[in-house]
Amino acid sequence: MNDLDHQTPEGDPQLDWKDGGIPVSTRFDDPYFSLAGGLAETRHVFLSGNDLPARLVPGFHVAELGFGTGLNLLALAQIATQPIRMTSFEAYPMGAAQLKQAHSAFPELADLAAQLRAGWGQPEFTVGQVTVRVILGDVAETLPAWSGRADAWFLDGFSPAKNPQMWDDAIMAQVGRHTASGGSFATYTAAGHVRRALTQAGFDVQRQPGFGRKRHMSLGRMQVKGSEPSGSGG
Repeated sequence: MNDLDHQTPEGDPQLDWKDGGIPVSTRFDDPYFSLAGGLAETRHVFLSGNDLPARLVPGFHVAELGFGTGLNLLALAQIATQPIRMTSFEAYPMGAAQLKQAHSAFPELADLAAQLRAGWGQPEFTVGQVTVRVILGDVAETLPAWSGRADAWFLDGFSPAKNPQMWDDAIMAQVGRHTASGGSFATYTAAGHVRRALTQAGFDVQRQPGFGRKRHMSLGRMQVKGSEPSGSGG
């Protein structure tokens, strides 16, 4: 993995900071986590939306679109009591100093956040019970090339209205192709075109109450594909 503190201009996350502690992407004009409570939103959308921690077993594989500050990883590590895996796809990685500033908003995660930053830049690193791989680059190229298959997806790119490329039909189809039989996804967005694309990708999609001021979110389960192994590949 590249030195994440010395990105090219194309890979710079282009941050502003709201109230000193909430990173906002100036590239996409969107905050990295909810202004109403990022950790609470992560727990509501991505953990509860994927029925976690109830489904966690050794070797369970979570995949994610949009690593961002690593908040979803930290929330997952906080509830994981057995060894699991996570693969995250990120085009514009933060540097360690930027991560440290963002993590300061979540003091209860401080120990896990320190583990994340200590491993940042390595091909794989461990946070709590979670072994993590962050794949850098354009997800339109990196996801099709990935050999893994996830038991649960955190779809956490910037808003579909502001980052439509992340949510187009082709990417959602790739999410479906890289999901284990009976696997799940959850996302904060309830945009109709995203739900339709995920339905087309093979998920049984539901709209559920969202977090905070967001009326709705989406979640779904992959239709059973037969006897495929769960969470294969990496």
